[in-house]
Amino acid sequence: MLIDMTTYPIPVTDRRDPARSDAQDRRRKPLARLFLGEREDARWLRPAFWALLAVTAVVYLWDLSVSGYANSFYAAAVQAGTKSWEAFFFGSLDSSNFITVDKPPASLWVMVLSARLFGFSSFSLLLPQALMAVGSVALVWGTVRRTLARVGTTTANVGALLAGFVVAATPAAALMFRFDNPDALLVFLMTAGAYCTVRALPRGSWKWIALAGVALGFAFLTKMLQGLLVLPAFGLVYLVAARTTWGKRVIGLLIAAGSLVVAAGWWVVAVWLWPAESRPYIGGSTNNTVLDLVFGYNGLGRIFGGSGNGGGGGGMTGGTAGGSFGGSTGLNRLFSSEMGLEISWLLPAALVALVLGLVVVGRRHLADPARAGLVLWGGWLLVTGLVFSYMSGTIHPYYTVALAPAIAGLVGTGGALLWHARARFVGRMGLAAMIGITAFWGWCLLNENPTWLPWLRWVMLAGGLLSAVAIVMGNLPSLRKLVTVGVLAGTLFGLTGTTAYALATTTVAHTGSIPSVGPAGSSSGMTGGGTGGTGTPPGGTGGPGGSASGSESDGSDSTSDSEQGPGGTPPEGMTGGDGTGGEGTTTSSALQKLLEASDAKWAAAVNGSQSAAQLELDTDTAVMAIGGWSSDPTPTLAQFEAYVADGDIGYYIASGAGGGMGGGSSTASAIQEWVAANYASTTVGGQTVYDLSTTK
Repeated sequence: MLIDMTTYPIPVTDRRDPARSDAQDRRRKPLARLFLGEREDARWLRPAFWALLAVTAVVYLWDLSVSGYANSFYAAAVQAGTKSWEAFFFGSLDSSNFITVDKPPASLWVMVLSARLFGFSSFSLLLPQALMAVGSVALVWGTVRRTLARVGTTTANVGALLAGFVVAATPAAALMFRFDNPDALLVFLMTAGAYCTVRALPRGSWKWIALAGVALGFAFLTKMLQGLLVLPAFGLVYLVAARTTWGKRVIGLLIAAGSLVVAAGWWVVAVWLWPAESRPYIGGSTNNTVLDLVFGYNGLGRIFGGSGNGGGGGGMTGGTAGGSFGGSTGLNRLFSSEMGLEISWLLPAALVALVLGLVVVGRRHLADPARAGLVLWGGWLLVTGLVFSYMSGTIHPYYTVALAPAIAGLVGTGGALLWHARARFVGRMGLAAMIGITAFWGWCLLNENPTWLPWLRWVMLAGGLLSAVAIVMGNLPSLRKLVTVGVLAGTLFGLTGTTAYALATTTVAHTGSIPSVGPAGSSSGMTGGGTGGTGTPPGGTGGPGGSASGSESDGSDSTSDSEQGPGGTPPEGMTGGDGTGGEGTTTSSALQKLLEASDAKWAAAVNGSQSAAQLELDTDTAVMAIGGWSSDPTPTLAQFEAYVADGDIGYYIASGAGGGMGGGSSTASAIQEWVAANYASTTVGGQTVYDLSTTK
């Protein structure tokens, strides 16, 4: 018999209540509870959770070094941070602190600490990212389980397990949690914020909501304003669902806002107050201030375009089409091309779960945990999804990994609520709709790569649709058991496509600025080719299932991610054009020896951050990136002349066309012309090199 949950009471018990004390006495000890769960839990539930984490860890750590240094831009900054605490604090691209990366440094801090602990290598660089995947799965599991606790112990745990699995099986997650971009830490911190918000609800805890603010503050220090897109959902949930008075809810939100400002603002204020002449240039800014980076390049420029951001909907002329941008703006953006393959496998099911889940909870108390869970995950998905859909500035498909916890939370929470209400028409139809639409949409996505496992899409489609039919037929009294069979089979078939694509993603080397999901040789529905990747760094540690490699790619690896061509906004837009190599190229041994022998502050200067980053990784020296990315106005010709006069720069490596993306400004051209007029050139390993210690 189904319990009517419409007016389900939410008991309030005092800490001194004897009944509450007796209940606590019956609980297992904390350590036993951690591994075995509560006494009333089915014995297999908590071990299943640990098994999920173990499988996630194995999959995400296996052959972790296959991608080498992944994005050399961030890898070089990590390498710099292992040599200089100043570079660590500011997020400098080079250990001599000429210019920073174009993001705040929180994600670099984590990777630098790992590299300092284990030694700088591909594995130590990417290890924290993979572990954040495990942590994100655990946090989503814990959040969903708490919001479903009043629905039933088994239902809550199964819904939580499903949600955790969906996070791990999302292709965008399989890509970015094995890559060195900031998105892995961003997702982990936003998920931690969601967990803390839910923990704050039962008693309106100021401590937990303050911790949520701290998590989002550090999310801001990871990717600035993108880390705050979940703020409306978290604030709304606490405001309407915290079990305390309205006044205390407002105070709690003010405390959370204060903790967020402190957690995010301390670094911003420190950089703002630091004398500009004694710190690196703030990469990505137009005036060497962190506030310009916050509100310009990484802020409103992302939404409306400009401030160094390309348009999000335009096509590219030459190079990669669709791989660096998200396609035309609109509601269909998340479902089309590369974005669809990265995140949309279960997006339709999540939307169904949100709508029908709210129907199932009906007019329950505002503080009902299940309703709060739906609002939290739904608000996260809708706000972030709409921003991604209509951004006119730079956006790339892998940004959508930020939606993975929300989609997983809705599938787990909504699916569990519909299962609990399976005796009702809305419950059965909701389950059938989630499974049927997932099977059909998975079939559509798999058709993007029709030669890859061609049988899989038909198995998924047929199995999913038959399962949905079985659930509908369960409406007949004599066929009630078909509902259970249909849900179990439908869940299995529905998860097949996204899981297979995620696993395929983990087996492919991903390098460069614009990684994409899918199996080796997959075009992912896009056009354009890549130039190859950086390969596995010499002496890199293999990690589980991996092996060290002493060689680098020759640039012809067809499985690496494309990144060349004009246009876009590096390092997350298109790069190349500076004529000095960069990602996908190998520094000649002669040039390596030349730079390694230099004792100057910067062994060399080169146009563009990507070329500088690759040289730093190959030679383990500091290299000045003239113009940074997107033609940052540094250094001026006068500043460059002063550096040379002081003996701070050993060599100048000329670009083939007077500059390109990153260093492609008139200043960069003027610097190259001044060097050519005053210093003699030699050819080293096919590169034109000027020795700045000797004039003509």
